[in-house]
Amino acid sequence: MSRRIEIELTSSRPDGTWTWRAAGAREPKGVLDGTILPSGSKTGDVMKVDAEFDLDGIEILSVVQNRAKTTKVETLALITDNRNFQPVTQQLAKRDKRDGRPGDRPGNRRPDRRDVRSDDRRDDRRDRRPRGEGDSGDRRPRGNGDRPDRPADGERRDRRPDRPRRPRFEAPPELPQRPRAKRLKAGSAHRKEVLAAIPENQRPIAELALQGMQAVRQKLKTANEALAAEGKPTMPEQSVLQMAQDLLPKLRVADWLDRAEAAKRDLERLDLRDLRSVVAAANDPVIERDDACRPLVADLRAGLVTRTESEHQNWLADITAAVEIGRVVRALKLAGQPPKAGAIFPEELGRKLAEATAANLTPDAFPDRWIAVLEAVAFAPVRSLLTVTAPPTNVTPELTKTVERLASLLPGIAQLFGVTATGKGQAPKPLRPTKPKRIPPKPAAPAAAAAVATPAASVEAPVANTPAVEAPAANTPAVEAPAADTPAVDAPAGDTPA
Repeated sequence: MSRRIEIELTSSRPDGTWTWRAAGAREPKGVLDGTILPSGSKTGDVMKVDAEFDLDGIEILSVVQNRAKTTKVETLALITDNRNFQPVTQQLAKRDKRDGRPGDRPGNRRPDRRDVRSDDRRDDRRDRRPRGEGDSGDRRPRGNGDRPDRPADGERRDRRPDRPRRPRFEAPPELPQRPRAKRLKAGSAHRKEVLAAIPENQRPIAELALQGMQAVRQKLKTANEALAAEGKPTMPEQSVLQMAQDLLPKLRVADWLDRAEAAKRDLERLDLRDLRSVVAAANDPVIERDDACRPLVADLRAGLVTRTESEHQNWLADITAAVEIGRVVRALKLAGQPPKAGAIFPEELGRKLAEATAANLTPDAFPDRWIAVLEAVAFAPVRSLLTVTAPPTNVTPELTKTVERLASLLPGIAQLFGVTATGKGQAPKPLRPTKPKRIPPKPAAPAAAAAVATPAASVEAPVANTPAVEAPAANTPAVEAPAADTPAVDAPAGDTPA
């Protein structure tokens, strides 16, 4: 692939070739064919060319012509008029100081509202009101008329029949949210330093070597096929691969240093997955032998141990708090995601979590509640401690489908539903939350389109063009949505409104 560079012509040879060098530098330099140069070229000219870099050197393919600046010649002529210019004049009317309104005469002055007394206005309204046989003072006081006297409030409440009160739902309190961990954002200072020290014709190979040797082999194969199709000599594969192998150790050390320095800056808030990946990459023999990497390796390993212990304690504290306030589904999901691999779940906390889970799987609980709890407990470490005595009274097809999918993980609960766990096939995985699908808007009818075009119909928005959102299925919120953030899911089954 050719690249564009700027060169400076240094001398002309008798055979029609020219020597050149990079503009403003001593290297690189070479020889080009004089036939590709524009007429009138001389020593010292700087021009932009298309050059192709290969193992044999740099070959100048063509000269890039700069865009010529064009000046706009289209102008507008200003035609003058020799007639005398008559300016427009105006004369403002004098302002009356007594009234404050221009043009009003003293006889036409309007009375001020403050001059009219409020008593006079009330008298006028009283005169205009129609009267009956007696005076306004003879009106009878309002009363109930022929209706019997209403009973007092206490008597009315006593005679009211007692109504059954609906169950009142109280959402459990929210858990405090911990700050979100930061993801690793590595720099490129060390990598750029290494690439700057490599000759320019080897930099494309070095950039490919950072992606792996497989990327170098694939790119070399594609380039040789293109050269063979054009009838040009191909690049030696063994030499290019050996060059990439020689450059790879320096590049790997530089890439790790960029990631390690970024991890050390955010060591207190960095995500454990990114921190573990940086520490695991330090086991490379090339990185272990480098003197600049050893202090960083020691600091990151010590920081990983401290962060892991701290995250483990926070993990247990969050599970305990979720169990105490009744958020069972959230506690089960947290129990299935330990920050430390191979950590033993506390026996006392596991017993409390299993009892709280069994209290939510009662016969009178809703099927959606059963689905949410089963999906969470199937992947928690307390599923072997769970004991359920009876299935729910209302078994829906969605609940049966969930039990069949999780039968290999919950064989005791599967027997209550008459499902036998075969133990064959791939183990089930936790469901991921999905977004509801959107239905594309239907095309508007011709009559509706004509109505929209009219001014009267433009006031109201057309209903036909409003995109409809498909409602999720009945089992979607309970199975796939995170139940930890929904108060109705994490509440005990007894407090759920009917």
